[in-house]
Amino acid sequence: MMLALPCNKYGHFLPPNTPPTPLNDNITWEPFDDRATFEFVEWVVEDSPQSHANLKKLLRILAAKFTTDGMPDYCPFYRSKQQILDAIDAIECGEALWRTVAVRYRGPLGPHSPPILHIRNSLEVVKTLVGNPEFVNHFDYVPFKEYTAPDCRQVSNMMSGQWSFDKADEISIDPSTQGGMLVPIVLGADKTTVSVATGHQEFYPTYMSIGNIHNSMRRSHRESVIPVAFLPIPHTSREFEDDEDFRVFKKQVYHSSLTALLMPLRPGMTKPHVLRCPDLHFRRAIFQAGPFIADYLEQVYVSGVVYMWCGQCLSIPKDDFLEGDRRTHELTAMIRELCTPKDAWVIFGINPDVEPFTTHFPRADIHELLTPDILHQLVKGVFKDHLVEWVLDYIKIVHGERVGNKIIDDIDRRISAVAPFPGLRRFPQGRKFKQWTGDDSKALMKVFLPAIAGHVPVDVVQCVKTFLDFCYIARRPSHDSNSIHAMEELLVRFHDLRTVFKDAGVRDDFELPRQHALVHFPRMIRQFGSPNGVCSTITESKHIPAVKKPWRESNRRNPLEQILLKLVRKSKLASARVNYGRHGMINGDVLSDALRNLDLEDAASDDSDVEDVLDPEQLEDALFRELAAQAAAGDVPQAEVTLSAWPAYKKRAHVVAQILQQPRLVEMLRRFLYAQLNLDNPDAENHANVDLLQCPFLHARTLLSVYHSATAVFYAPSDVANPGGMTREMIRSTPRWWKGHARYDTVLVNLGGDAVHAETIDGMMVARVHAFVSVPYDGNTYECAIVRWYVREEQIDLATGMWIVHPELENGHPVYDVIPVASIVRACHLISVYGRTRVPDTFHFSDSLDAFNRYYLNMYVDYHLHELLY
Repeated sequence: MMLALPCNKYGHFLPPNTPPTPLNDNITWEPFDDRATFEFVEWVVEDSPQSHANLKKLLRILAAKFTTDGMPDYCPFYRSKQQILDAIDAIECGEALWRTVAVRYRGPLGPHSPPILHIRNSLEVVKTLVGNPEFVNHFDYVPFKEYTAPDCRQVSNMMSGQWSFDKADEISIDPSTQGGMLVPIVLGADKTTVSVATGHQEFYPTYMSIGNIHNSMRRSHRESVIPVAFLPIPHTSREFEDDEDFRVFKKQVYHSSLTALLMPLRPGMTKPHVLRCPDLHFRRAIFQAGPFIADYLEQVYVSGVVYMWCGQCLSIPKDDFLEGDRRTHELTAMIRELCTPKDAWVIFGINPDVEPFTTHFPRADIHELLTPDILHQLVKGVFKDHLVEWVLDYIKIVHGERVGNKIIDDIDRRISAVAPFPGLRRFPQGRKFKQWTGDDSKALMKVFLPAIAGHVPVDVVQCVKTFLDFCYIARRPSHDSNSIHAMEELLVRFHDLRTVFKDAGVRDDFELPRQHALVHFPRMIRQFGSPNGVCSTITESKHIPAVKKPWRESNRRNPLEQILLKLVRKSKLASARVNYGRHGMINGDVLSDALRNLDLEDAASDDSDVEDVLDPEQLEDALFRELAAQAAAGDVPQAEVTLSAWPAYKKRAHVVAQILQQPRLVEMLRRFLYAQLNLDNPDAENHANVDLLQCPFLHARTLLSVYHSATAVFYAPSDVANPGGMTREMIRSTPRWWKGHARYDTVLVNLGGDAVHAETIDGMMVARVHAFVSVPYDGNTYECAIVRWYVREEQIDLATGMWIVHPELENGHPVYDVIPVASIVRACHLISVYGRTRVPDTFHFSDSLDAFNRYYLNMYVDYHLHELLY
């Protein structure tokens, strides 16, 4: 069995409970003077890159300040940027240098540029990944099976999937590997263009990670995904661009480059290689070629199949294009032996001229290593390129070109009229983009369904809704048998519903590889865990720090050489920070740390002193980090809502009542205080009906603090990952947002207790926040929110599958209430139920929550709300 048993640095297993080998405690800040110097270098290189001239000016300003303060001989950090770069180059850890390999070919290709491959030593990169102490609580040493109930297996990170379990069993057949640790090598390749205008500014980066690291670390942009290669991009004259020999040459160069990249790891795929792990123990690692992150075009390239065919199965790309028998290297070799190259191409979709790089490594088969891709297969593929276009074509076919375009214009106005929401990208002109990004497509998914409801039949709306549910469930951080079964049912329903487009003449067939990829999702989730840890979103996001940002900082002359040098220095800085952190040299804020070291602040024994140094924003960050650490330890915290650092204004209660147009404000606050002072009294829940004489007295001249925003922190691992799966969002309640229109956000409020009745949604109600108020009473401060209630309708909308709510009215007037800030769960999003109403051209999105009578509770605005409301 592969039990990942600790050993010494020579590979000899240790007795149980043996502590890890201690680190060298003689570490210093060398080549830096101290922590402040190191963090200044990080700021200059990483956070705020400066030109040589600007940095020289900054350093001279600092020198002038020191001279004025009587320290003329003190050198402020460094005297030039070159000194800073020399200091980074002197860092001894994290050095995974690049080497350049030239590819030679003498075939009949005509004039072409010689391909150049830039690669790192993959073994050194794996050592860096495995030995990073930041992953100590986010690292799996052995494959495992996890069950939430009998016959209900749960998969999340890669080591919980069946593939890792099977590979560990296969490897452990060799007695020399027993007791070792499986290290799956995750690769991802994706071509990117940095500048179209300047021409030939495209790069082909390849990234590496390991399957032991949790998905949340790969999604949160930590140093868990490292650029390891820039693949060659062969060019030739236009005469030979479409030549078959040249296309074959490009694919052969591609696979040869990947083979060369992994060759340093090949000996460790059969014989254990001793590595230090995040917990500081040494273990005997066995490397295994693992999942390959790629979009469809990249999958065709890497698997050696013909375009329009599937790289995982032998399904024929015709009509429904359903799942076929599994492809394997052995099956491909047999087909090549028994069939002519033409038959292999036409009948089985095999490119006879391509030998996948995985054939050079033990236990590796590229056909089982292709991962499900949420970004390109689901979001940009099936949703944006297929369903959205099909819906628009459907409208034009049914209503004609002229009327159809009017309806499409109204859909665009509906999309632009959507109320704002934290993190929601707006569409001022609807869908009229010249170039769509992945973020644009994700944002359209959040608002598209209500926009088309009423303009297309229920079957079309339900088809889109079914796919959205499939997409959102696939994005969850963990899956069990129930969620995977739900995806399978949604897929069957989607296949049934999409025939509406075929019946209307929008499509003749569904010969679409990216839709065919959906049938592999359930099986691949069982194999590799949640798709959000092996999605091309991760490699796409790495393009910015690894390629685009260094390119912008280069002088555009031989930019790749400059990019590679910047990546080496980035790795050195990251490794230095990890090394300093491992030895406890980076704790807390740099200023408070310096004060402690100079004994100017007795913060080491009294945390309140640290709070005196930190401003309110830093205290908010400290709370977020505390909750994140609590979540990372497995104890999921309750949602926390805190008011903004500073009040918008402080005024007497009667003045605040006039500003907020709430003449009963003092009365509502008195009833609120009664409820807060009688939390153990069940009658306090109905404080609105309590006799006012029983409520605490609050003078009309009491000074109230009014806030225009609050911050909600809650556990939402399905969304963009922060440490521990925590998410932070702003809830705004301001009469002038960005000095313009008013913005009053809507929230979900937890009524507490067993408050589940006809007007609630699982014990929660929707409210719109009109002000956040801090009320002083009897030496304490009570934080509350003035809200307007919304009531849900009896049934979920059959077409969209969303709850519909409407403002609660009493005698024709809105119902307002005062609630504790702590009862707010998080923000929610409402979209108008347009029906067949046309949105005027002059309609402004800030009026959306006031102009309509009914609203969808938008469950697609983020993944956490979908999981909460689905």
